[in-house]
Amino acid sequence: MLETLSAGFKRARERLAGVQTLSDANLEEALADVRRSLLEADVDYGVANDFLARLREKSLGARVETKVRDAAGRVHRVTPGQHFVATCEAELGALMGPVDASLARRDGVVSVLLLGLQGVGKTSVAAKLARHLQRQGRRPLLVAADVQRPAAVQQLQTLGASIAVPVHAGEPGEAPPSLCARARERARREGYDAVIYDTAGRLAIDEVLMAELRALEAATEPANRLLVCDALMGRDAVNVARGFAEQLPLDGLVLTKLDGDARGGAALAVKAVTGVPIKFVGTGEGVDRLEEFRPEGLASRILGMGDVVGLVQDFEQVVDAKQAEADAERLLAGRFGMDDLLTQLRTIQKMGPLRDLLGKLPGIGEMAGQVDERELIKTQAMIQSMTPVERARPELIDKSRAGRIARGSGRAAREVQDLVGRFRQMRELMGSLGGGGASGLLGRIPGLGRLAGAGGAGGGLPAGFDPSALLGGGGNRQLRRQLEARGKSDAKKKRKQAKAARRKGRRK
Repeated sequence: MLETLSAGFKRARERLAGVQTLSDANLEEALADVRRSLLEADVDYGVANDFLARLREKSLGARVETKVRDAAGRVHRVTPGQHFVATCEAELGALMGPVDASLARRDGVVSVLLLGLQGVGKTSVAAKLARHLQRQGRRPLLVAADVQRPAAVQQLQTLGASIAVPVHAGEPGEAPPSLCARARERARREGYDAVIYDTAGRLAIDEVLMAELRALEAATEPANRLLVCDALMGRDAVNVARGFAEQLPLDGLVLTKLDGDARGGAALAVKAVTGVPIKFVGTGEGVDRLEEFRPEGLASRILGMGDVVGLVQDFEQVVDAKQAEADAERLLAGRFGMDDLLTQLRTIQKMGPLRDLLGKLPGIGEMAGQVDERELIKTQAMIQSMTPVERARPELIDKSRAGRIARGSGRAAREVQDLVGRFRQMRELMGSLGGGGASGLLGRIPGLGRLAGAGGAGGGLPAGFDPSALLGGGGNRQLRRQLEARGKSDAKKKRKQAKAARRKGRRK
C-alpha cells in the first residue's frame, strides 16, 4: 500500500542516516527524493510544493534538542535524521488531517447520503457503513436509491442480508426522491436510528446528476453527506472531489480501494485541495473492511514505522478478550496446541490480508510485500489433516504420521515436519518466558499484553525466536532470513555492550 510514496521517504531517511548536522545541501538532496515520490504518486503539484516548503522550514528553522528524556527517565540522543523523520510525520498528518470520523446526528438519527461517480463502490460502502454503525450499537436501515444501475438494488439486498440489516427498496418506476422520503418516514415509524442512502452515479459529473442529488438532499435532509472516491484514480479522484465540493456541501470523504493503491496521491492531496476531510477508508472487499481514517497512522506507515494503534483496533474488532487472555496464559505455560494455532491463524485471516497486517508492525512493514499469503492456507490444511490427539501432542508426529498428514493435506512430508519443529520451538520458548509485563501500545492487544513485554525493553520479537513460526509454512524464506539476521545483529550488539561493561568494571 502506497509503495511509491513510501519509497521516496525511505530514500530520504537513508540519505540522512549518517549526517551530523542538517544543512541546506544534504536537506535539499533528501527533499529531492521526497519531491520525486510525491509527483510519481500523482500528488497535485501545488500541494507537493507547499508541503516541501513547510518541510524545509520546519527542518532547518527549528531548534533541535539533541537529547530527550523518556517516561522512564532514560536519556536518548536525537540525530538530525530522526528530527527530519519526525518533521515528515507531523507534516504528513497535518496535510491529511485533522479528522473527526464521528458522524453527525439529526433528531437522534445518523442519516448518511452517499454520493459519487459510477463504479467507485458506493453500494459496498453503504453496507460497510451499516456494519460500522451496527458495531456501535445502532439499528441501521439501508435505502436502495440507485435505480439507474442494473442489479444495484439486488446487490444491496444481498449485502444487507449478510449483516442482518433491512433494505428499503422502491416501487417499480418510483423516483428516487419519493423513495427516499418514504424510507425516511419508515425509519421514524419503525425506530431505526441510522439511515444510509445509496444513490446512483454517472460516468462523469453533469448537471443531470447534480440536479438529482439536490432533489435527494432536499427529500432526505441528511446529517452527513459523504462523497465516495476511488483511491486508484489518483489525481482524477481529487478532481472529482473538487467538482462535487463546488456543487454540493460535503461533510466528508470515503476513500475506497486504499489497500490496492501503490501511489497514494488521492489520500495525500484530497483534503488539501478540497478542504473536505477523509472520514473513512476502504481496505478490502469484506463488509468489515472499513476503517475510520487516522492521518497519523497513515503518515507513520508511509514513513515505514508501522501503525500499532491501528493494529490494536484491528485486534479489538475480531478478538474475544477473555478467550485471548486464556490462550495467552496457555501459551506462556507451554500448553499451547495445534488447535490453538489454528484458531490464531483464523483470527489473523479475519483481520484482513496478512500483508496489510504486517504493514502495521514497526520495523517489519517494509518487508510485508515479501510475505506469501498462501502459507496460512497451507498451514491450516496440514493442521486439519492431523488427528485430535496429534493436534494436542504434536511431539507424537513421527516420520510415518508426517507422511499420512502430508498426503491428506496435499503437502510434502518435509513441510509437515518443518511445521511441527517450528511449533515446538515456539511453544518451548513461550513456556520458558513465563510471565513478563505489558508495556507500550502492544500491551493493549487482548491476550498479548503479557507477551508484549517478553521481548525486552526494545519490544519486538524475543531473541532466538524463529519468526517463521508466526508466518506459517516453509515459504517466506527471504523475510525469515532478514528477521533472523536482525536478531543476530541485536545479540552481537548486546554481547559487545556486556564486554564493555566488564572491562569498565575491572578498571574500577
